[in-house]
Amino acid sequence: MQNSDFHPDLKTWPCDEARKLVKHLQNVPADKPALLETGYGPSGLPHIGTFGEVARTSWVKLAYEFMTGRQAKILTFSDDMDALRKVPGNVPQQEMLQAHLGLPLSRIPDPFGKYESFAAHNNAMLCAFLDRFGFEYEFASATIYYTEGRFDAALRRMLEVHDEVVATIAPTLGQERRATYSPVLPIHPEAGHVMQVPILGVDADAATVTWKDPETGRNFETSVLGGGAKMQWKADWAMRWYALGVDYEMSGKDLIDSVKLSSKICRILGRQPPQTLTYELFLDQNAQKISKSKGNGLSIEEWLRYAPPESLSQYMFNQPTRAKRLFFDVIPRAMDEYLANAEKLLEQPEETRPANPAWFIQRGKAGRDTLSPLSFAALLNLASVANVDAPAPLWKFIQRYDATLSPETHPYVDRLVGYALAYYRDFVKPDKRFRQPSEQERQALQDLATELAKADPAFSPVQVQDIVFEVGKRHQFTPLRAWFGCLYEVLLGQTEGPRFGIFAALLGLKETVALIEEALARPPSAASAVPDA
Repeated sequence: MQNSDFHPDLKTWPCDEARKLVKHLQNVPADKPALLETGYGPSGLPHIGTFGEVARTSWVKLAYEFMTGRQAKILTFSDDMDALRKVPGNVPQQEMLQAHLGLPLSRIPDPFGKYESFAAHNNAMLCAFLDRFGFEYEFASATIYYTEGRFDAALRRMLEVHDEVVATIAPTLGQERRATYSPVLPIHPEAGHVMQVPILGVDADAATVTWKDPETGRNFETSVLGGGAKMQWKADWAMRWYALGVDYEMSGKDLIDSVKLSSKICRILGRQPPQTLTYELFLDQNAQKISKSKGNGLSIEEWLRYAPPESLSQYMFNQPTRAKRLFFDVIPRAMDEYLANAEKLLEQPEETRPANPAWFIQRGKAGRDTLSPLSFAALLNLASVANVDAPAPLWKFIQRYDATLSPETHPYVDRLVGYALAYYRDFVKPDKRFRQPSEQERQALQDLATELAKADPAFSPVQVQDIVFEVGKRHQFTPLRAWFGCLYEVLLGQTEGPRFGIFAALLGLKETVALIEEALARPPSAASAVPDA
C-alpha cells in the first residue's frame, strides 16, 4: 500500500493526499489510526476558511479510510491559550477586550456574555457549525492540554533541546528579536499575562525557566509544566506534532515558512513531522485575504442564506491549491456543479465513486436526497422572468414542465426554489440591465419567436434547444455563443444563464414567445430598466 500508484484510477486531490499519507505511514502498524489535525486560533470569530480546512481534512480522512481500510481520526485543536494581541473589529465590548490584551484567550471574559471566556464562545461557535455539517472530529483545547499536563513530557524535551531550537529560529528573526528569542512564553504568576520576555536561564532537569518582569524588575523562576508556560507559535506547533503524533496537517499559503521551521523543530525533538498540504487563501470581493479580525469576505451564515450546504462544500472541494474569490457571485455555479456531480455519482460503480466530489460531500455515500432535475441557474432565471417573491407561482411553471414534481415529493427542489428566490431578490434583480438588440439580433429574435410559436408545446428541452441552435446558425452568429449572449442580455437582463432550451420549456413556449415580443417592443429609453415587482 505504500506504492504511489495505489488506486491510480482515483484522480481527486483527497485521494492524491491519501496516497501521500499511505507512504508517510508505511512503517507504522496497520492498527494504529492515522491522526489528522486541524488548527484554529480563537482570537476572532470562526470564518469560512476555518470550515474549509476541516472540510478538506475530512475528505482526506475519507479517502484514506476507503483506500486502505484503516482508521483515521481528526483532532481540531484550538490555540486558546494564546494571548490576545489585537482586538478584532467585529465583536462587541471593544474597550473591555482592550483592557485584557496580553491575557490568554481562555482567561478573557466573553464579550457576548454567554460563556465563561472569549475563547469558550469562539470554540463553541466553531463546534456548532462543524456539527451542523456532520463532520466527525475530536475537539482539543490548548488550555486544557497545557494545564492538565498532557504536554509536560514534550515540554521537558523542548527544554532539553532549547538552544538547538533557538539556533533554528533565530536566523529568521530581526536582529533585536534574535538577541532575546526563546521558544518559551512564561505565564505571569500574578498578572496572568503571556509574557514575551528574554529567558535568562533554562533548567531542563527542573523544567523551569528564569525571566525578569520588565515592569517591576523582579526575577521569576517559572515551571513550564502544568500550564505555567506555553510555547511560541512555531515551536508550539512542532511540540504539538511531537506530543500527539500528528500524521497529517494542511495549512494556508501564509504559513509556508512556519511549516518548514516547525518541521525542523519536530525533527530536533525526535519525531518525523507530519505530511502536509499547503492550500491557497480565500479572497474577498476586493481580492483581499479574508480575515477573522476584519470580518471581511463571506460568512457561512451568509452563504447558507442563498444555497444549501452541499454548494459550499463543492466550492471548498475545488482546487484547494489555487486562490479563489469567495463572494456571492460564486454560489450559483457551485450549486449547479454539485447537482451535476450528484447525478453522475448514482451511475458510478462503488469502487470509482471517490473520483467524484459528490461522494466526499455526501460523506462516502451516493444518495438521492440532494438531487434536482432542474438546475439552480434555471430556477434563478425562472424567478427572474416570473418576477415573484413566493414559491407557489414558480411551482406552477415547474409542474407544467414536469407534472411529477411537487414540493411534497421533491422537498430538495422546493428548498432550491426558496434559495433561488432569495438570491434573485438580493443579487440578480438589483443588477438587471436589459439592452436593445442589434439589427441582426432583432431579426433572429423575431425568427425564434416564429419558430417557437409553431412548435409543439410538448417539445422536450432538447428539441427546443435544437430550434434555438438552428436559428442562431441561420442568422450567422459567429461565434454561436454570441447568440446566447443576446438571449440572456436582451431577454433576461443578465450576462449568462441556463441552457435556453431548458429555460424555454420550463417557462412555456407561449410565454417565451411573449417574452421575446415584449423585449422587441421595449423602447430604447427603457432598455436598462428593471421591471417592477
